[in-house]
Amino acid sequence: MNHTSGSVIRPQSAVDVKQRDTPGSPDALRASEHERFAHPRRLRWGIPIAYKLALAITLLITVGMGLLGSVVVNNQQQLMRDQLNEYGETVVQQLADAATEPVLSEDSLSLSVLMKNVAENASIYGAAVLSDKGEALAKTGLLPLSPIGELYTKSTRLPSGSFSYDWLSGQGMSNELVSFLTPVRFKDLTAGHVVVTMSRSLVTRSIRNAIRTIVVATVVLNLLTIIAAFFMSKRISRPIHSLLDATQAIRNGDYRYRIDEQRKDEIGRLITGFNHMAEGLESKSKVENVFSRFVSEDVASEVLRNIDDVQLGGKNVVGTVLFADIVGFTQISENLSPLDIASMLNEHFTYIARVSELCQGTIDKFMGDCAMVQFGVLKDDPDHRFHAIACGVMIKKLMEKLNVTRMREGKPAVFFRVGINSGEMMAGNLGSDNRMHFTVVGDVVNLASRLSEKAGGGQILITESLYHYGDIRRRVKARPHEPLEIRGKAEPVQTYVVNQVTGKYKDAMDAGIDQLLAADNQV
Repeated sequence: MNHTSGSVIRPQSAVDVKQRDTPGSPDALRASEHERFAHPRRLRWGIPIAYKLALAITLLITVGMGLLGSVVVNNQQQLMRDQLNEYGETVVQQLADAATEPVLSEDSLSLSVLMKNVAENASIYGAAVLSDKGEALAKTGLLPLSPIGELYTKSTRLPSGSFSYDWLSGQGMSNELVSFLTPVRFKDLTAGHVVVTMSRSLVTRSIRNAIRTIVVATVVLNLLTIIAAFFMSKRISRPIHSLLDATQAIRNGDYRYRIDEQRKDEIGRLITGFNHMAEGLESKSKVENVFSRFVSEDVASEVLRNIDDVQLGGKNVVGTVLFADIVGFTQISENLSPLDIASMLNEHFTYIARVSELCQGTIDKFMGDCAMVQFGVLKDDPDHRFHAIACGVMIKKLMEKLNVTRMREGKPAVFFRVGINSGEMMAGNLGSDNRMHFTVVGDVVNLASRLSEKAGGGQILITESLYHYGDIRRRVKARPHEPLEIRGKAEPVQTYVVNQVTGKYKDAMDAGIDQLLAADNQV
C-alpha cells in the first residue's frame, strides 16, 4: 500500500474474498505462475500440419512425375527419331539401288514406274530421282527442290554419302518433313541422287500423346495423393491437437487432464510421457496445496521458488512486526468445549489472515491464541510501518463488529490486544536441518511481543520511534501512553496508543471491512 494512493488496503472485491478461503490457498500460491496464462497471447497459427504434409507429398509426386515424364518423353522421342532415320535411309538406299540402271540408261519410263511404286507407300510424302546436275528425272509427291537446289553450285556437286535435313513446308502445311538424300553410284561414277521425303508428324503425335498421358496420370495421382495425404495427416495430427489441448489444460491448472489415446509409435510414447508428467504435476500440486495450509502464501512461494537452496540461516532486514492475542483467553476457554475453542480461534485467525493480506502483511505463525504478522520482510513494501498500524486498527474494528453478532448470539465478546514495532531484524529459517521454520527474530520482535502483553483489550500499542517515523503521525490518530517497564530494557519504553487512521485511509478501511463481512454472509 502506497500512502500516496489514498487507499489503506489493496482493492479486492467481495467475490475475490469469498473465493479465496485461506491466504495459503493453492490458487494464491501459484498466482504468479498462472497470471502469465490468465490472458494468454493470441498466437498467429500458420498452415495446419495436415495441409503442410499433403502439400509436401503432392509437390514430391509432381516433381517426381515431371522428372520421370521428361526422361520417358526424351527417350521415346530419340528412339522414334532414330527409327525414322533408319527407315528413311534404308528406303532411299533401296530406291537408289533400283534407280541406278534406269539413270545410266536414261530410261524415263522405268523411273516413272519406280516413282509410282514409291507413291503407294503411305509413309512416304514424296520422292525424286535427280541427275548429277540437280534436275528431276522423275518425281512424285512433295519434293524440297529449293533446299536441294541450294546445295548445287557451279563448282560444287552434292556430297557423297547419305544425310538428312529438316524442311517445314510453307503454303499452309503444318507437317514437319524430313528428306533423305543419297547418291546413285555405279562403281566410282556418281550418276545422280535420290531424294525421299517423309513426315515426322507421327513422332510429334506420339510425343504429344505421351506428354498428355503423363500429365493426366500426374493429375490423377496428385488428386489421389492429396486425398490420401490429407486423411493420413489428419490421423497423425489428431494426437498433436490432443497434446495442445492437454498443454493448455495444464497451463490453466487442470493437472488431472489425461490423454486417453493409445498408440504404439513415437507419438504414443510422447502421450505416455505427457500423462506421466501430468501425474507428477498433480502430485506436486497436492503437496503445494497441503504445504500452503501450514505456512503463509508468501513463505510458501519463497520456499518453492528456491526449493534447491533451503537451508538454515537468514539475513538482516528492516521490517515491521505485529502481535495480536486474545485478552482473557484462559477465562473464555473455561466455559467452552475444546471443539468450540478451536472453532472460535479458527474463525478469528481466518479474519486476521485476510486482514493481513489486504494490508500486505504475511502471517508468520499462530501461537495458541496469538497471531504474529510481519510486514516488509518477504514483500518489497516501503510503507510497511503504516500498513502494520492499519492492520492493527482493522483487526480492532473488525472484532468490534463481530462482537456485536457474538453477543447477540449469547457468546462472549472477544478482544484482541495488539503490539507493533519496527526496525532491523533477522529473517530466515530457524530450527534444525530436518525441521525448520521461516520467521523473524531480534530485539525489535521481542519488544513488539512485550507491547502486546502490556496492551489492554482492544488496544494497539506502538513505540514512540514508530509514531514519529516519516509522516506516520499525520496518518494515524494516537495518544501518548505511559512509559512501560519492559523486561530486559534498562529504560522505560515510550509508547503510543493508536485509535484510528485518518481521512481517506479510514474510508478505505471501512470499505474493506464491509467487503469481508459481506463475503462471509454470502457463504
